[in-house]
Amino acid sequence: MLCESDFIVACCALTPETKEIFNTDAFKKMKSNAIFINSARGGVVDQTALCAALKNKRILGAGLDVTTPEPLPLDDPLLKLDNVVILPHIGSADVNTRIEMSRITA
Repeated sequence: MLCESDFIVACCALTPETKEIFNTDAFKKMKSNAIFINSARGGVVDQTALCAALKNKRILGAGLDVTTPEPLPLDDPLLKLDNVVILPHIGSADVNTRIEMSRITA
C-alpha cells in the first residue's frame, strides 16, 4: 500500500510492534507525491526520518496532529519546513467532547 497510495494515514495504537513503524524504509517506499498524515501517536513515526523525507522531497508533505514530544520544542527541524502542517493534538478540542471527558473522569 505504501508504494501505491497518494495519502497514508496513520491511525493505529502505539505498541512495541508499531513503534516507529513509519521510518526511513517506509518513507522510501512512498510515492514522491504522497501525503503522510499522523493522527495516531507520535511514537509510531521516526520523526528524524520523516523530517529527512520531507526535506529531501522524498514525500510531498505531512500533516501531524501528534508529535513526540508534545508540544515540539521551538527549534525542532519539523517546524522549519513548509511542507508540513502541525496541529497541537486538538482532536478532542470540542466543547461537548471535553464535557463528556470531564464527566467520565469524575
